[in-house]
Amino acid sequence: MTAKPSAQVQISPGKGLGSITLGASLHNVLTRVKSHPQIYPALDLAYSSADPVRQPVILQLPLNGLRLRFDGPDQRLRLIEVLDFSRTSLVYKAQDVLKSAKPTEQPGSQQGPTFRHVYNRLFGPSYPGEYVPPTDNSPYGTYVLSYPGIAFSFPLQHSAWSDQCDFVALLSSSAALPATSMAIFQGPSWPEIRAKLFTQQPQYPRSSALVGKNRETLADEIEEFRIFGAGKLEVVRRSNPPLSIKLAETTPQDLIADFGPPDAVYRKNDRRISIHRAAGRGGGGALHMSPSPGRGIDLPDTDHSSSNSVTDDSDEEISPDNLGDPSSLPTECFFNYFHHGFDAFISYPTEPGPAFPTSGLPDPTPQPPLSQLAVTKIILHGNVPGSYPFNRHRRSRWRIQLDSSGDHLTSETPYDEVSERLRDLWKESFSNPAEERALQRPMVLNRGWGDSPESSVEFLGGWEESTAKGVRTGDGDDSGLGNTELFGFPGLLFEVLKNGAVSCLTIY
Repeated sequence: MTAKPSAQVQISPGKGLGSITLGASLHNVLTRVKSHPQIYPALDLAYSSADPVRQPVILQLPLNGLRLRFDGPDQRLRLIEVLDFSRTSLVYKAQDVLKSAKPTEQPGSQQGPTFRHVYNRLFGPSYPGEYVPPTDNSPYGTYVLSYPGIAFSFPLQHSAWSDQCDFVALLSSSAALPATSMAIFQGPSWPEIRAKLFTQQPQYPRSSALVGKNRETLADEIEEFRIFGAGKLEVVRRSNPPLSIKLAETTPQDLIADFGPPDAVYRKNDRRISIHRAAGRGGGGALHMSPSPGRGIDLPDTDHSSSNSVTDDSDEEISPDNLGDPSSLPTECFFNYFHHGFDAFISYPTEPGPAFPTSGLPDPTPQPPLSQLAVTKIILHGNVPGSYPFNRHRRSRWRIQLDSSGDHLTSETPYDEVSERLRDLWKESFSNPAEERALQRPMVLNRGWGDSPESSVEFLGGWEESTAKGVRTGDGDDSGLGNTELFGFPGLLFEVLKNGAVSCLTIY
């Protein structure tokens, strides 16, 4: 299949390419690209299977000649590359970057713009760039000509290069070929920005639709959730002071006032995990799930976002337009904030999890029964590439504040380290070694079985059963099942992939 050059796409150095904006989230870009298959007929996503939340993620649009690079921790667009100038009609200030291909030519058969065209017609004079010698036996090295927010790569005969040469005369000669690629980035020049490309703070928001919009009329972007224990969270925002969420106290109306109406509201009654609650309270046998040291066992509901819920007679969608009337909400429901990266479980208040032993905070005090609905759980989604629910929410970053001195764990911390630190944190609370060992034995959660791609929760039992004895895997690769492991600590429930990345964190 060949792609025809699309409608003209405007180049904005330091900002973006057409509607694709630097700083946009991977969730936002993927959603937009997938909604226009006629413009973007093919896409390839590349990521590190061993470390998907810290290594860059690359989205390639081969039939558009584009490659987009995102940082791993925040999943924000850092670099836009044009690798084939003939597949997209690029324009800068009404000037074509490359003349249209002749009718007999196929996409990919043309080279890029010449140095003369870039220098004389498009961007004008420039400071000298940098020369990269060939790494193999090729006779050509690469000369990178850089402007603020944009750079071009020109093949240059290695034999012609000299540190003393006039780069304008050299690149205008027959020793240089037309550009083979173009890069759009945020920064004064490519050499200056290269080292901090994936770590500097992006200038533009995660949603391309928010660029240039009035911030006072829109909910501010969430940068990070800070978790203090005892049901207390702080929400760090992009442009405004932090907000507080207190489980069992923050109301649905508070959420709407602070974060805007949810993208969806769903009621969900899942009775399949009630047996684990009963077993935990019975005290007869060890529960391989969420022991709360010295405090009994309670298993919180898992993620029931709309895209993950199992369809049954108890599911019901509620219109977000009716949220102004608290009486319109069911007894239990989820507020789904896909573009903010979290869900909130709304129910009658329940006692939050305990304070961290080293936090200095008091444990929550039992409150009298209230008839007002409140937020009782917050579910933070990692949007980890390769996970079953990938791209249903944008990535949500979090920080667990272990004590008042600033010691913390983050959403990028491998779970082995998270587990070790939390087990050490709670070690004085274990009543016996068996209770401590129970924390190391997870339950397996399968998000892949069911009658439709939307099917979700299937508990498979202990991890030993699913690995040593074998689980039905279809083609022999259990990655198709969407299996994850669930580990519980007081007030926290971690959903972990086999590579150690935390796919989802529930605070209750």
